[in-house]
Amino acid sequence: MSDRHLAHWPPGLSRHLTLPQTNLFHNAEVSAARFPDKPFLVFYDTLVTFRQFQQQAEHIAGFLQQVCGVKAGDRVLLYMQNSPQWILSFYGILRANAVVVPVNPMNMTEELRHYVQDSGATVAFVPQDLHAQAQPLVSLADGGGGLKHLIVAAYSDYLQVPTDLPVPAFVSAPRQAIDAPGVTLWSDMLAQQHMPGPLTAGPDDLCVMPYTSGTTGHPKGCMHTHRSAMSTLVGGAQWFSRTQDATYLAVLPLFHVTGMSGSMNGPLFVGATVVVLPRWDRDATAQLMQRYRISIWQAISTMVVDFLANPRIAEYDISSLQAIRGGGAAMPKAVAQRLKELTGLDYVEGYGMSETMAATHINPPHRPKPQCLGIPVFDVDARVVDPASFAELPPGEIGEIVVHGPQVMLGYWNNPQASADSFITLDGKRFLRTGDLAQVDEDGYFFMVDRLKRMINASGYKVWPAEVEAMMYAHPAIQEVCVIATHDERRGETVKALVVLRETFKGQITEQAIIDWSHNHMAAYKSPRIVQLVDSLPKSGTGKVQWRELQEQEKKQAATG
Repeated sequence: MSDRHLAHWPPGLSRHLTLPQTNLFHNAEVSAARFPDKPFLVFYDTLVTFRQFQQQAEHIAGFLQQVCGVKAGDRVLLYMQNSPQWILSFYGILRANAVVVPVNPMNMTEELRHYVQDSGATVAFVPQDLHAQAQPLVSLADGGGGLKHLIVAAYSDYLQVPTDLPVPAFVSAPRQAIDAPGVTLWSDMLAQQHMPGPLTAGPDDLCVMPYTSGTTGHPKGCMHTHRSAMSTLVGGAQWFSRTQDATYLAVLPLFHVTGMSGSMNGPLFVGATVVVLPRWDRDATAQLMQRYRISIWQAISTMVVDFLANPRIAEYDISSLQAIRGGGAAMPKAVAQRLKELTGLDYVEGYGMSETMAATHINPPHRPKPQCLGIPVFDVDARVVDPASFAELPPGEIGEIVVHGPQVMLGYWNNPQASADSFITLDGKRFLRTGDLAQVDEDGYFFMVDRLKRMINASGYKVWPAEVEAMMYAHPAIQEVCVIATHDERRGETVKALVVLRETFKGQITEQAIIDWSHNHMAAYKSPRIVQLVDSLPKSGTGKVQWRELQEQEKKQAATG
């Protein structure tokens, strides 16, 4: 790897990062000892101190071990919106020496089924508004697989003081009694005050397993240890020089590695305060910035666009902001300029993936470049290589990003072939193939060009067409389907499905009917917004659908339309 980027390294910052040789829960213990009465979490004006956080996480761990039978290394599903319960569940699972499986709360029952079956989880944390999606997966029969225990939370349990903030209905809904097999209410779990056994998980034990999809359809679990998770949480805090007196806004979804590392794990490590929002709301965001003097905001471009479009933005005092950072999709230059005019701050972009527990590249805060992935962070060897020969390419040439570093996953859970296909060895080091095409400039900054893998980026969410196609084939009227990206003014890209109907359904099924069916059977972000009925799909000589041809046609139509 070239070292030209080191000329622009953040001033005064070491190039090597010595990582703590502990598990993540130790960070909660340390911050609770240092700052026992300081607020760690703020949820619509209700505060949870570091001491309260540690105590409740330990009661959760005790319940998991003593009631649910969770053992070291067991996987536990976490299926909720951002909330105190999400963060408490995450650390309660870790305190039980178990492994967190974070799941997008937009997923529906059939999508959840794969996570349960693939991970082998028998316990899940769910909110009461999504309980109906998880309950069909409960099977109490011994040896029958499936979930045995659902811990059901009411977000309103953490609305303990009056607030004038706009609280969504699903958050303010009162706690409901649920009479269903395997269910324990969150409040009942905490009331039992079980205490866990010893904390035994070490830095090389599994910690968290976010799932990602790909060209093969079904999502795969990325195996991260406490060490790899520690790498991004400590690295992010030090890259941006964060201390215990910072206040973070956690509005990026915590099930995703960017929010998980930067808006939860990092702040807990340094002892900072986290203001939690379960769902994006531009007015609530501005109110919270003013009320709690928020200094760090992680955001994606669509949030920033909406924030700046608020006609009331000038009414709020947001002068406490010290940093606005994010990634997932490039920030449009005009939007970044408006943001700087409003706040005086640059939008600092980074680059990472579920396989790397968030960032492998971040822009230097003192010298960011727009629409740029940044430079490789601590101890990361990142190269742009020829995808065929894996020879490193000179500045300006386009190739695939490959990365070696302490935050790279061990591999995919229960999928040795996918793991083998995703790694190469260069100069005696194991590199992850990202599938992203980029080029490096003369300063050593990385710039995204395209994707080698077939993926749609909708508002920062990764949508894998093969996964959407696999679910759409469950529709009785669909004979063939090909999912591609199409341009969308707000989302950047959105999902389009080209569908060939079975003969017996032609003239009876509309495009809108398929859109509606898809919306009811999969997460909203991956559900096709556009469906086009076609007579046939182009195929190769071996019978494979030529998705690239369809994608190119779509790009040309968008360019001329």
